[in-house]
Amino acid sequence: MGDDTLKTTLSAKHYQADQINDWCAGCGDHGILRALEKAMAKLELARDQTAVFGGIGCSGKTPYYLNVGGVHTLHGRVLSFAAGAKLANPALNVIAIGGDGDGLSIGAGHFVNSGRRNLDLLYILFNNGVYGLTKGQAAPTLRIGEKTRSMPRCVIQQHMNPIALAVISGYTWVARGYAYDVPALTDLVVAAMQHRGIAFLEVLQPCPKYNDLHTKDWYGDRLYKLSDDGYQALIAAETDAASVQQIYNEALARAAQWGELVPTGLFLQDLSKPDFRSQLAGLQPGIARRPPCQCVVTDDSGRTQIDLEPLFETLRIAADSSQT
Repeated sequence: MGDDTLKTTLSAKHYQADQINDWCAGCGDHGILRALEKAMAKLELARDQTAVFGGIGCSGKTPYYLNVGGVHTLHGRVLSFAAGAKLANPALNVIAIGGDGDGLSIGAGHFVNSGRRNLDLLYILFNNGVYGLTKGQAAPTLRIGEKTRSMPRCVIQQHMNPIALAVISGYTWVARGYAYDVPALTDLVVAAMQHRGIAFLEVLQPCPKYNDLHTKDWYGDRLYKLSDDGYQALIAAETDAASVQQIYNEALARAAQWGELVPTGLFLQDLSKPDFRSQLAGLQPGIARRPPCQCVVTDDSGRTQIDLEPLFETLRIAADSSQT
């Protein structure tokens, strides 16, 4: 949504941290950071109720540059940390951030299973085709036969398609933005944060230092918006099965487009699937009444308030039996 439909008393500067930014000049990360700041301002997110989780790589520095809660996590594990925080504190606005190398190599298993759960959070994948922080090795999104100036030889493995993988893994909001188009990217972040369920936003970005293939000029000649092409992405709760399948098929077909035309915008929004927390509350009603973040587990000195003696007793017996 545009500035004329959503007014705010906050500015993007409200969410800017007082940290020196050491990303390379021209890096797409700068545009993504600006879009995040602007989206947070539009949504008027409370800084103490918003947390950004970063993975490893250039994108992993993002939490340091935002004046909200932030956690710098482990390689490929950002979605696990983000999911834990959301389950512990459902009122928290949770954004997970990772690069294409971080999220689609060691983190691929977490990527798939996070889609299955449909937990209410946003995952933003920074996609520049290379491992920028470690000097430009090929990331999983670089296509077979491609060779950047930082690589001694061409890629000999098939690439991974983040949009297609998100669609088939169960993400209920799937979109693609472009780092140099900050206004459009801001609108996508806003829409993703307003979606109930797990949202996935791939952001294409040039890496001027290491990727001389997918440059600003390359993207400029190819990108088009799905919304300008009459594309239908919404699956309402009452949509019939045949129509649902048709929309999924079209989303996958558009996800496969690459080369002369590269689509951006919303590929899929599925409102027919229940979110994970609602299903969990059905199994454990106490979680809805009192989430884990409100449970007292220690006293003022940090000593546990939980009686662990039964557990210790069980372990002692098991240990004794194993020795006989």
